[in-house]
Order: sequence, then structure tokens, then C-alpha cells
Amino acid sequence: MEIPPMSSRAIWSFLLLSSIHVPCFFGSASPHFSNETDRLALLKFKHLITNDPLHSLSSWNDTLHFCRWHGVTCGGSRHPQRVTALELTNQKLVGPISPYIANLTFLRIIDLSANSFHGTIPEEIGRLFRLQYLRLTNNTFNGEIPANLTHCSKLKALDLYGNQLQGRIPTELGSLLKLSQLDLGQNSLIGSIPPSLGNLSFLTSLFLSVNSLKGSIPDDLGRLANLEKLFISQNEVSGTIPTQLYNLSSIIIFDVGLNRLHGNLPPNFGLILPNLQELYFGQNQFTGPIPVSLSNASGLVVIELEDNSFSGSVPMNFGSLKGTLSKLRLWGNKLGIGKGRDLTFLDSLTNCSSAVKL
Repeated sequence: MEIPPMSSRAIWSFLLLSSIHVPCFFGSASPHFSNETDRLALLKFKHLITNDPLHSLSSWNDTLHFCRWHGVTCGGSRHPQRVTALELTNQKLVGPISPYIANLTFLRIIDLSANSFHGTIPEEIGRLFRLQYLRLTNNTFNGEIPANLTHCSKLKALDLYGNQLQGRIPTELGSLLKLSQLDLGQNSLIGSIPPSLGNLSFLTSLFLSVNSLKGSIPDDLGRLANLEKLFISQNEVSGTIPTQLYNLSSIIIFDVGLNRLHGNLPPNFGLILPNLQELYFGQNQFTGPIPVSLSNASGLVVIELEDNSFSGSVPMNFGSLKGTLSKLRLWGNKLGIGKGRDLTFLDSLTNCSSAVKL
């Protein structure tokens, strides 16, 4: 039987209809990736993970687009399929950070807090010029803080608390002019506090506690006009408190306990720091009287002045902090004048609505 010839239009119609029933085959089963560099960088990151007990990275395979992998966020109107955030907090992950993380050039957030990452912090992170938040708290990183992190000029938060970092605080950190939070606490850092940190005019929180820092507190920190939280406790810092720090009226938490600081507190302490809520000056070598003006900081919740050499009478007006005060520690000083009225300040504390721990 002879099949009649088909017109051009008929041939195209036949092919179009037939294609509905013809499956498409690719060289592999993997889906199409719009950015292979990001995908490969993430796989390099996964490759160095030696333990993933919660199977947090089980979705990191070819069955899903990498933008849908656990802990990965993509975004941006111009580049919607570029990785902008890597957030894998509290996942019990073990291993070093791959230097290939620097190939994720659109990263704005890295948060790997509360895991067991170890090794050194890759210097390659300094190439992520879009990075705004770097949080590596509560891991076991060692080595020094890479000075070239300062190439990440858009950083707003650098949080390296609770690791095993050594060496000095890089002076170069003072060039991160957009930084609002700097947390280097609970490491093994040595040396002195860099005066360059006074350049960080947007800084609201500075946490340097629980290290082995020495030297004095730089006067330059008095230029941090937006500082709300200052933590320098549990170091070996000596000298006096710079008078410039007492001019930072924005301070809410002032913690310099467990150091080797000395000197007198200014009489107008509570007037020049009206927003103060928590004061930790215990276990130092301060002398002189406790300022009566402390009660003018009407939001005070904690006053810890124990184990110093304060002398004179205890101010009788702490009871005026009746809406807030919950902790008052004064033991281990040279307070009182040796008369029966030395403890009458306790009567004023009965006005406090919450129980005051002494």
C-alpha cells in the first residue's frame, strides 16, 4: 500500500503531536542548575563534614535544586538562584570549614553556631565582600582570627564567641566601620585591647570577656557613642576606667568584673549613665565610697561591687530602685564605720518589689 506524500504543515503537526509521547532523556538524572559554582562549593563544604548525626545535609544531593537544601537560602531580584545565606545552627555537625565557601560570592550570612566545627577559620572568607553576618559561636575553632576578615567591609556582626582562638585581636578590625556587634568572648586571646576598636562608631555591643587580655582599657573606647553593652570581665586588664567611658550615656550593661582595675568611681556615676541596668565591677581593686548617685540610674537591676576595697557607708537610697533592683552584692569590701547603724541600709531594700539577692 502506497502512503500518500504529506505536506510540510502536516509533517510539522505530526512531529509536534508525536513529541507528547516521546520522553526527554538527559545525560544524567540531575536537574538543571542555574549556577554550578554555588552547587559545587556547597558540595565541597559537605565533603569535609565528618559527622552529621542529625542528617542535616541529607537533602544536599542531586534530587533537589541546591536552593532547596536544608540551611541554604537563595535570593535577590537580579540573581535569584545565588546562595545568600548558609545557616546551620545547632546541628551537631563535625568537621572543618572548606575554603571553597569563598566561591559562594553572594553570601550575606554565615551562621554555623553551636556545632563542632574545628580547625582554623579559612582566610578565604575574607573574599566574601558582600558578607554582613559571620557567626561561628560555640564551636572549637583554633588558630588566630584572620586579619583579612577586614576585607569584608560590609560586616555588621562578627561573632566568634566560645571557641579556642589564640593570638591577639587584629588591629585591622577597627576598619570594619559598619560593625554593630563584635563578640570575641570566651577564647584564649592575648595581648591588649586595640585602640582601633574606637573607630567602630556603629558598635552597640563589644564582648571581650573570658580571655587573657592584659594592659589597660583604651581611652579610644570612649568614642563609641552608640555602645550599649560592654563586656571585658574575666581578663587581666589593669589600670583605671577611662573617664571617657563614663560619658557613654547609652550604656545598659557595664561589665568589667574579675580584672585588676583600680581607682575611685565618679560621684555622679548614676547621673552620667542614666540608662544603666547591669553593673558588674566585682573582684577588682576599686577604692573610695560607693556613689550615692547610683540610685539615679532608675533602671538598675544588678549592682555587683563585691571583693574590692570600697569604704565608707553604704548609700541609704538603694531602696528607691524599688521597681527594678534584684541583685546587690557588696560583700568583701571595707564598708561601714564600725557602728550599729552600718546595716540600716537594709531597711530601705524592703521597698523593693522584687526580692533582692545580697
